[in-house]
Amino acid sequence: MNEFDRVSTGLGEECGVFGAYDMDGRNVATSIYYGLFALQHRGQESCGIAVTDTFGKRKVISRKGLGHVNDVFNEETLSELKGNLGVGHVRYSTAGGTRVENAQPLVINYVKGTLAIAHNGNLVNALELRRELEYTGAIFQTTIDSEVIAYHIARERLNAPNAESAVKNAMKKIKGAYALVVSSPRKMIGARDPLGLRPLCIGKRDNTYFLASESCAIAAVDGEFIRDVRPGEIVTITKDGISSDTSMSLPAEQEARCIFEYIYFARTDSTIDGVNVYHSRILAGKALAQSYPVDADLVVGVPDSGLVAAKGYSEESGIPYGMAFHKNSYVGRTFIKPKQSDRESSVKVKLNVIPEVVRGKRIVMVDDSIVRGTTCANIIKMLKKAGATEVHVRISSPPFLYPCYFGVDVPSNEQLIAHSHTTEQIRELIGADSLGYMEISKLKDMVGDLHYCDACFTGKYPMEVPGRDISFALEEGDYQNE
Repeated sequence: MNEFDRVSTGLGEECGVFGAYDMDGRNVATSIYYGLFALQHRGQESCGIAVTDTFGKRKVISRKGLGHVNDVFNEETLSELKGNLGVGHVRYSTAGGTRVENAQPLVINYVKGTLAIAHNGNLVNALELRRELEYTGAIFQTTIDSEVIAYHIARERLNAPNAESAVKNAMKKIKGAYALVVSSPRKMIGARDPLGLRPLCIGKRDNTYFLASESCAIAAVDGEFIRDVRPGEIVTITKDGISSDTSMSLPAEQEARCIFEYIYFARTDSTIDGVNVYHSRILAGKALAQSYPVDADLVVGVPDSGLVAAKGYSEESGIPYGMAFHKNSYVGRTFIKPKQSDRESSVKVKLNVIPEVVRGKRIVMVDDSIVRGTTCANIIKMLKKAGATEVHVRISSPPFLYPCYFGVDVPSNEQLIAHSHTTEQIRELIGADSLGYMEISKLKDMVGDLHYCDACFTGKYPMEVPGRDISFALEEGDYQNE
């Protein structure tokens, strides 16, 4: 994500992982490219692909760089990535800075061969694990916690009978959120943290298997969705098919999927752990209409993640649904980054109100969250300038009160407007005629029987969390003398 996107949304996406293994020996780089393209919403800072030929010398060829998928790859670069087994990654930095050496996949050469690793998530014990490795001679090339995982898998492989056992032994040491796709010389391995915080699924097309952060990426390569990787599960894909190890899994009631996947992060056409994202957002909108009814003429959503919740609000309330905004989809990395003081102009570059839709109307505006409040205030101002007589804001998540340690870039408490202001104070600050947040008790309606993590709203973390910002410590290297 570039600075413009940080300014205009207030939240940082996570990362996206994608793997492909063609049993017939055909090149998979193009499939990985399209899979990553479908996951671009999960990270726009950097991307990469690493491939190997399981029928040849099994040398890993990789390419990665800063920017979007189509910035880094083209037909020529993809044609150079020859191999039938590969992993890909799109990145938004939740730990470690924006620099090309932090791009993934990470490729590690060691005594047992070569591993390529793509990771989505954040470890809560990355600092202590990194320090332990450094004191035993490890030299790190990046400032990301994913390299800690890679080192541990490589070290465990020295004594483990196979790569999947090494992944399992590493999982016993790492704590936090992770979805991993690992390629060893003849295997593709997928692993998901025992809480299920980060999503991962399996797909197939003819004789090619896929692993992906979201089902929309499986569909993008014309694959058939098989199933989700279960929390704590390790799946190993070889020429003989898929094997599974669930010995690291927890009882279902201890699982804690990230609720924000359903509210905001995941693409609308994805299904995660059996719950359709579109349907969950419709239910969120309906819940908002039940909790916060209002007399109004039109319901509108803030693109993109507010649109479906707005439709749900409209269906439940009977108030017509309309499209009040035009979103400029071509704001990329080349856009001149606005200063923090220029938030209003940055919003207008990306989002414009259609005056003919809102003029003279009382508007219900549905969005997924309020982080700092600046963006929401500017959008309300734009609506009223375009002629809206009232703007009633409905938010499809509860107020952000606590930071996330599991791969979502929720700002520190000081930057969270709800941490220091009441709902009424926020309403006044953003200039809304009324304001309603999703009730915490109704989040469960979005995901049915799934157990989920809502710590950014409640402060009830599913595991012990560090007392400070790990990503800052990794980047600054200020953990050395602890």
